Amino acid sequence: MARKAKVAKDIKHFPKYEVRRKNRCPLCGRPRGFIRYFGMCRLCFREHALRGELPGVRKASW
Repeated sequence: MARKAKVAKDIKHFPKYEVRRKNRCPLCGRPRGFIRYFGMCRLCFREHALRGELPGVRKASW
């Protein structure tokens, strides 16, 4: 889990250029493994998908 100070810094700090902004998971604050389409990190995505809270997402089986 991300440190509260890091999350707070990224939220209130506006970089000089928009490109330098880092995507963070709004649920846990994780900066890596961010899935843009769902707006959360891979770990939170997996938890919500397995609970059936994300519409249209199913576990793959073939």
